[in-house]
Amino acid sequence: MELHLKGRTALITGASSGIGVGVARILASEGARVAITARRDNELEQTASQIAASIGQAPIVVSGDITEPTDVARIAAESATALGHIDILVNCAGASRPTEPSASDDHWDEAFALNFSAARRLTQAILPEMRARHWGRVINLSGSMEPRSLNAATAAKAALHLWAKGLSCDVADEGITINTIAPGRINSNQVLNRLHPTDKSRQEFIFRNIPIGYFGEPEDIGHLVAFLASPLARYITGAVIPVDGGMHFFAH
Repeated sequence: MELHLKGRTALITGASSGIGVGVARILASEGARVAITARRDNELEQTASQIAASIGQAPIVVSGDITEPTDVARIAAESATALGHIDILVNCAGASRPTEPSASDDHWDEAFALNFSAARRLTQAILPEMRARHWGRVINLSGSMEPRSLNAATAAKAALHLWAKGLSCDVADEGITINTIAPGRINSNQVLNRLHPTDKSRQEFIFRNIPIGYFGEPEDIGHLVAFLASPLARYITGAVIPVDGGMHFFAH
């Protein structure tokens, strides 16, 4: 299927590892010009080199900390300057934050800064130009809304869901769509090293909870991102779409 992404431009956060890398690789392979951002310079450069080797065009690297408002403004400005403008924003950055009932404000503030406020600020920085051109795509990476214990990131992602839904209504008639993807278990450092550090634990979890029979790959998310970013997905907005192999809700 031709997704008509050649010549489109995209900024992807959290692109130094995991899902962000998979998204960057797929969008680049579809012909989009890509800028990638994260805090880790070395890993960003490795991502850019790998994509250049396989696709033939290296992404623009703009390192920075998206939990810092001044860095958000700089990342948005540098990316827009390098690409000319930004058609597609993919907010991939985020991380789980298991939380004690007595957790401090600092713990909660950090979780919301990474998992909600960063996406909101970056979108707000880029949205005016999208509105001026009457075309844009914002795609957020989220998580389960079926918590089994307290996790500050889950609360932040709940805020992300409803913020994105409300925003999608405000800009829908301007050619801009806002959608959210809720990944299940994806082969990434966070899943493989923290949630399921042994092959036995992975296989047991898959057997109990994932009907499709395996963990997904970052590119499985990337393919959906590419479709949602395309003109073909013009009638999809305000959605939260799971990509989880049919994982049972209670398993999240």
